[in-house]
Amino acid sequence: MICQICKRKVPIISQLLGVCVDCIRDFPQEALPFVMKAHQESRKAYFNLPFPIPRSPVGIKCNLCANECQVPEDEYGFCGLRRNIGKNLKGPSYGEAKVSWYLDPLPTNCVADWVCPGGTGCGYPDYAYARGPEYGYYNLAVFFHACSLNCLFCQNWQFKKLALSPETKRVEEILASIDSKVSCICFFGGDPSPQLPFAIKVSREAIQKTKGRILRICWETNGLMNRGLLKDVVELSLFSGGCIKFDLKAWNEALHIALTGVSNKKILDNFGFVAQYIVRRPEVPLLIASTLLVPGYVDEREVEGIATFIAKINENIPYRLLAFYPQFYMKDLPLTSKEQAYRCYEIAVNAGLKNVSLGNIHLLR
Repeated sequence: MICQICKRKVPIISQLLGVCVDCIRDFPQEALPFVMKAHQESRKAYFNLPFPIPRSPVGIKCNLCANECQVPEDEYGFCGLRRNIGKNLKGPSYGEAKVSWYLDPLPTNCVADWVCPGGTGCGYPDYAYARGPEYGYYNLAVFFHACSLNCLFCQNWQFKKLALSPETKRVEEILASIDSKVSCICFFGGDPSPQLPFAIKVSREAIQKTKGRILRICWETNGLMNRGLLKDVVELSLFSGGCIKFDLKAWNEALHIALTGVSNKKILDNFGFVAQYIVRRPEVPLLIASTLLVPGYVDEREVEGIATFIAKINENIPYRLLAFYPQFYMKDLPLTSKEQAYRCYEIAVNAGLKNVSLGNIHLLR
């Protein structure tokens, strides 16, 4: 396909974006109209969600995630959860959420399965029930039906329709699913960031309900959390033996905006903030990073930037590279190649990281 900016024939390029990764990184202003059009199309066509992030000077400010939308009257915030009605934000709060959940047998295909207590037994006996994988136990997987990003390659894009549904669930309904065989709760989605007050309330009440036994609180997130609420997230995971898994989608800010619709500046700042707490519980990894290797876009250059950033903070932070499966508006891209995956692995190791892993290797072509 021909890049609409440099006019070169590029081996792998997203038809929706129409521009190559080099032009996005090197000529971000020229690429911006293509980026804006792509995200507006992906959000309006099925979901009627706003783009870009609402910044109305007379709008109501939402502080529940790091996007900090300023929502105009009669319109929704970026995540689609809350609407400005009569100059008040209406939508889920700490007592209810747009969410679903299921019991996932351990060990599971968690991003952190190669380093977490449920998959390895690390932290036994304080944070794990076994010296190895916790066979016979379950992860309560809590999926939030909204997100603070707009990834064009989203693997679970159907959830956005659920975010617009009026149906909500209460804290008590989730707590009823926790029995003696549930050893961890993982909040993911979508993303927990737009509904953190609810997740924090569930976590606190679950810990109280299971007082005296192990119940780890874990998170899979894009990292766009409100800093004040992120402090609560960190304390809950530290206390319980849980992990916080950041999905670092790109290093270059312009590329991150092209792929997700949002800057990565606050994400990287939040990652550094959480890293400060690692020394308080070194026996179980508190902070874990992952990156999806999107063909044609998230390449060796991006992995090198991310891995170098992580290594400068703490070389022992686990980092997982994930194989890509085509979905949503980037379903025209191929699977990640073995060659790219192993090159990126070597680059991450050479950047100074001590614990690098390849995930979803069955998808490599």
